[in-house]
Amino acid sequence: MNQETSINTGKKKDPFFYPSEEILQNAHVRDYDALYRESMEDPDTFWSKAASELEWFSPWTKTLDWDPETFTGRWFPGGTTNIAYNALDRHVAAGFGNKVALIWAGDGQEERILTYRQLLDAVERLCHGFRSLGLEKGDRVTIFLPPTPEQVISMLACARMGLVHSVVFSGFSEAALKSRMEDAQPRLLITADAGFRRGKEIPLLKTARAARQGILSIEHSVVVRRKEPEAPLGPGEIPFDRLQEDNRKKGPFPPFPAGTDDPLFILYTSGTTGKPKGIVHVQPGYMVGTYLTTRWVFDIRDKDVYFCVADPGWITGHSYIVYGPLLNRATILLAEGTPDWPDPGRWWRLIEKYRVTVFYSTPTAVRLQMRHGQHWPANHDLSSLRLLGSVGEPINPEAWLWFRKVTGDRLPIMDTWWQTETGMHMITPLPVTPLIPGSATKPFPGVEIDVVDKNGQPVPVGESGLVVIRKPWPAMFRTVFKDPGRYRQYWTEVPGVYFSGDSARKDHHGHFHLIGRIDDVIKVAGHRLGTAEVESALVSHPAVAEAAVIGKPDPLKGESLKAFVILRQGHKPDSEEDLQALQKRIKHHVREELGAIAQPDEVEITDWLPKTRSGKIMRRVLRARELGLPEGDTSTLED
Repeated sequence: MNQETSINTGKKKDPFFYPSEEILQNAHVRDYDALYRESMEDPDTFWSKAASELEWFSPWTKTLDWDPETFTGRWFPGGTTNIAYNALDRHVAAGFGNKVALIWAGDGQEERILTYRQLLDAVERLCHGFRSLGLEKGDRVTIFLPPTPEQVISMLACARMGLVHSVVFSGFSEAALKSRMEDAQPRLLITADAGFRRGKEIPLLKTARAARQGILSIEHSVVVRRKEPEAPLGPGEIPFDRLQEDNRKKGPFPPFPAGTDDPLFILYTSGTTGKPKGIVHVQPGYMVGTYLTTRWVFDIRDKDVYFCVADPGWITGHSYIVYGPLLNRATILLAEGTPDWPDPGRWWRLIEKYRVTVFYSTPTAVRLQMRHGQHWPANHDLSSLRLLGSVGEPINPEAWLWFRKVTGDRLPIMDTWWQTETGMHMITPLPVTPLIPGSATKPFPGVEIDVVDKNGQPVPVGESGLVVIRKPWPAMFRTVFKDPGRYRQYWTEVPGVYFSGDSARKDHHGHFHLIGRIDDVIKVAGHRLGTAEVESALVSHPAVAEAAVIGKPDPLKGESLKAFVILRQGHKPDSEEDLQALQKRIKHHVREELGAIAQPDEVEITDWLPKTRSGKIMRRVLRARELGLPEGDTSTLED
């Protein structure tokens, strides 16, 4: 389907879906074009005005201190604030302490509800507990928890105290958790005895104990006991509930006054080398960026119930489950589990039960729900919804149209493009933006983005090129943990700009159409996986000598993983049955090393991999041959 010509809105074909008159009259932003022009003409005033809507302990002396030599952006220098204070105390002081902050829906249909006052109390008690363990400003804390209230409380407590949290997705394996802790060197590990998914228990504590071995920086583990509240723990392990209960009567805990250089968190994301990158975000700039994007993109109102389906272990959960919505005094719905268990109506039931107004989903989830059929959403009252969102990868027009149709055929869809590194939405509609299915539309105000060639020159309309960001933005990451050279590469690969690693094209309306990664990072169900990390897991199998991984288009997950492996001598299977058994063992091995998300969908045994003369595997050649595409320049291919 040609998304620009085949949507018939009446007398003539029109690519756009237009906002309703109600949205045009009541949205926080009513004139995108005028606002964007203002933000480009005077970005300092634009971002200063946004920052002034939050509370500061001391004022900033300038909006941005930018060093073009080191590519360091120090936002709001001289000012001090605290993101947890702005997310909680500010609202309680304004009289909203009894408003619901967090609704939690467990995998087994459990429910917990916390008001802003209750959430603040839980955070302050945990801060007192952290202090009793000797933790101080700047110490790192690894959080290996399922999506539960304790995960949110732990993140906010770290932020309040000036600790640096490193949240690790609870679906990761022992090896993946260990590699991240080896890099972060945390003093504290927070985990749970178990997580639950599809009614099955996931032994998180067993994984955490094994991963902790040999990491001498960890002094204690704090454990959320979900299975048995009174279960005994091992040496150095402290019950989460006891740490809070012991500090119930200690009263308020003063928030740490965070300045422009004070880190908020490290979040590890896959790269093109085997080692995950520790992306570092700092408090003030990240706070302003997530606050404003949440407010304007989702047009947040005081009565909103906001449901984002991501896990707080990923950047979407950081920015648009925890920090952005709480800064805007929203009521958050946090759901453990999957959209299709105990049946495919699970998320639709939650929307109906809690009268969700803003629903932020993923293309993978939408395609999964498409497969189950529209009778599932049709069986539920979704009339409370007023806004939809999509995140994680480009959403194809067919999924976009289905998502809109089954939710009432009237709601705007905010198709958002951004990255772990950007911290906030960069290309996104606002509710007043005319929408084209499959397009993330235009840059957020204050953000200057372009599509260029490798020399940094803009490409013609309709042609694909590299997505770059021309100016600093508040929620930009500060560095790659322990690897400033890796940070610098983002700013030097394309001269004078930040290079995202993604490709896109702009249409004649000025709308961006994202295409995907141009490097060797594969997006599976919205999650970034480095080919080198998966290949490293493959070659750690005793039968595998070499390996290469490619992404293939997948109608459900966006991309699926296919592995090509060369076997070690003596491991060649004798029969088709033996071959299938070996392929199954190799898949399972990767699952054990990195987690279920990284398990290859296919494993092909081969005697040859295309390599350059310097020994680099040419994955693009593998992918081209697999998909029947042109191979391009193969002049460096080894004979």
